[in-house]
This record gives sequence, C-alpha cells and structure tokens, in this order.
Amino acid sequence: MNMPQPYIPERGIDVIERGRRARKGRIGLDLARDVTFSTEALESYAFARWEAVVCDALVVAAAVEYTDRAVKRPQSAWARRLTVRIPVHDLPRWQNPEVSAALHEALGFLTGDFWHIEFVKRRSDAPSPSQNYLSLPVPTKAVLAYSDGMDSRAVAGLLGAALGREIVRVRVGSKGWDRLNGSVEPFTKVPYDVPCDMPHREASSRSRGFKFAVISGVAAYLTNAKEIVIPESGQGAIGPALITAGHAYPDYRNHPMFTMRMQLFLKTLLGHDAKFSFPRIWSTKGETLREFVALTQKDNWSSTRSCWRNNQWSAVNGKRRQCGVCAACMLRRVSVHSAGLTEASDVYVCTDMTAPTLDKAIDPAFTRRSPVFREYAIAGVLHMEHLAEMASPDAAQLIKRHALFLGPALGLESSDAAEKLAALLARHAREWSSYVESLGPNSFIRQWAQFRV
Repeated sequence: MNMPQPYIPERGIDVIERGRRARKGRIGLDLARDVTFSTEALESYAFARWEAVVCDALVVAAAVEYTDRAVKRPQSAWARRLTVRIPVHDLPRWQNPEVSAALHEALGFLTGDFWHIEFVKRRSDAPSPSQNYLSLPVPTKAVLAYSDGMDSRAVAGLLGAALGREIVRVRVGSKGWDRLNGSVEPFTKVPYDVPCDMPHREASSRSRGFKFAVISGVAAYLTNAKEIVIPESGQGAIGPALITAGHAYPDYRNHPMFTMRMQLFLKTLLGHDAKFSFPRIWSTKGETLREFVALTQKDNWSSTRSCWRNNQWSAVNGKRRQCGVCAACMLRRVSVHSAGLTEASDVYVCTDMTAPTLDKAIDPAFTRRSPVFREYAIAGVLHMEHLAEMASPDAAQLIKRHALFLGPALGLESSDAAEKLAALLARHAREWSSYVESLGPNSFIRQWAQFRV
C-alpha cells in the first residue's frame, strides 16, 4: 500500500539589484531596500585583501537567512523546497561545481531542507568599504566567533590569556559592539541586517549557523588565520543534535559535523583552509565558567545573555531580562550553580525557581504570561532532563552511533569520541541533578523533572 507523502512547501526567492523586479510567483529581496549593510561595520572588515567575493559571500548569507525566515515550515513535517537566485560579482567562481556542491551539502545538512541556489552576474558593483584599511598589530593565529553568550566571554578570556592579540574576536551577534577599548577594532559587528518582521515568519532559525560560519570564515580569510574557534561547550554544541522534539530535524548549528562541511565550502570558495576548532567541546558550560573565573578573577560573565527570548517577551517594567526557563536559560542556571556562583534574582523573569508553580516563580510585574511562555518552560526543563537521561546505560548504543560521525568530524577515532561523549553526558547529569536538588522538594522544576543520578 502506498503511504501518503508529507506535504513539502515550495517557495522561490529572487535577490534583486536596484531597479530590478522579482520574477512572477517569487518573493523579491531587494539589495538596495531590504538588505542593510552597515558602513561602519563593513569598514571594520576593511583589510588590504578585501575582494568582491567577500561581499558576495555576505549577500549569500543574507539571502539564506531571509529565505529561512520567510518560508514557514509545515505543521506536520519539517522540510521545505527553497529556490534562491542571487546576483554575484564573480559568477564563474560561484558556478564552480565544487563550490556549488559544498554549499548545498552544508545548507541541506544544517537546515534539513531541499535547497537550490542559482547565481547570476551582477549588473553593477557593490560599494566597497572605506579605503582606510585596518591593519592588525600582530599576525592572527585564530579568530573567535564571539556573541553575547557566557561561553564566548569565558573562552575569549581563556584563549586570550594564552594567545593574547594573536586571537581576534569576530562579532557574530548584533546586540552590541562590545569594544575592547576606545580604538577601532576589527569585526565589531555583523555587517548586514535583513528584515525579520514578515508575517507568519519561521522561528526555527537553523540558518543562523550558516550566517555565523560565513562571517567567521570571511574574517579568517581576511586575516589569513588558520583556525576558527567555536566557543560552545559540550552541552550547547552536541546536545541539540542529540535531543529533538516531535518531528523537528536535529539542531546542528554549533556541531562539528556541520562545521566540517562549512570548512570544505569555505576552502573551495575562498581558497583558504581554516580549521574550525572546539576547545571546550568536552567540557560542560559550568566547567568552562568555573575555569574562566578561577583564571581571570573576573565577574563580567554575569553581564552576558543566554536567553532565546527577545525583549518583547522577556521585559519587566520596560527593562529587558532573561526569561529564566527556556533551554538556554536553564543551562545557564545549572552552569552558574555548578561553578559555585550566584546571580541576582532580577536577572530573570522567573525570579524564584523554588516556587511550587511556574506562575508563582514569575515576577508579579511581568505582563506577558501566556501558554507559550509555559511551553518554553516545559521544553527547557525537558531538554535538560532528556540530555541527562542520555547518561543512562539505555542510551549507550545511541551514543556510539552518534560518535561514528562525530569522531571523524573532530579528527578522533569513533571509540574515543564515544568515550568522551559518555563522560561529558555523565557530568551534565550530575550537574543537572545537583541543581534540581538544590531547589528543594517543593520546586515546580523538581516536580517536572524525573531523572536522578
């Protein structure tokens, strides 16, 4: 008997230059109107090796991000068919079969969609950055993909102590400039922005991994760095690929199996072989934080942000907070507890995790309570819980299967990767159990959680 095939939505996007129109039946993304390139941010990318291919790569990243947001996933399935046409300066380079194959392989693996990207010749050259080129004071050994997160702050401190100015931070989030000092710094901001306020937009945002990898790869190319450092600790890099919900495709945004594919794409496109590295992948977030504080004696980790929720959904009396219960916030709270540190209660919307119910845990001044907020809280607890359950003997075969692919992506034997992954998950389970126990017997978190070491 023939089984019914799942519905796969199809949509086409035309990236267009000024004065051009999208083809009939396709969404237009106007480079002059919709994609905002920051002059100041682009100037922070201005080195003597600036080339048109850099601009093309950023436009491709912008087009992928916009397409991912604009096309809603079906309710009962995951995949979409996405066709994108993009104008570029160096058409033969982008039409190279090796470049095309590597690009489609990386995008398909990352998002779980069927992509078809075609390129056409640009009709006019894009403006280049100011001729006031930046120069780095010392040769660059590595670039660090830097966001507002706790891992970024900690790993920047740990590697900075060893490499000094030979490591350059590359901003892969757009929340602020975070300058090291008053002087002009390289790579201080994401150089472009695309509209995200379209109706019925897709919220999974899997393409962010591609955006961040392209930006980091461009920075490595411009500085001739041979290493791109991904600061994620093990729970953040590997955990989302191990634990999925419903029909969702595994989340590989910070996973070595994805960066391995991006390394090949960037090499075929730019001719520059920069290796992605994960110096904290076998550490928990709590271990990374504890080591950073012990080495630097700094408390600036507390000003970082982990929450997935935006200001609209996590503000109290007009002041932005972290929600405190999404998966990212739960991991942060577990990590701070594991590191033996504390945070002020008003960092979060949920101020009292010892409360018997979620409603009582929430700051009374918070006005955006909704079923969606509760769903985020349940999902956050269950993600931590299910990741802890992966430390049980029942999950041993699944760990070995994942390690078959994870090991080669990290240059390890699969058996070594399986051993390291099992040890990481065991430490996560202990940290999670310790945190839940610390909340007392009446906490709603303890009521929702079942796993114990």
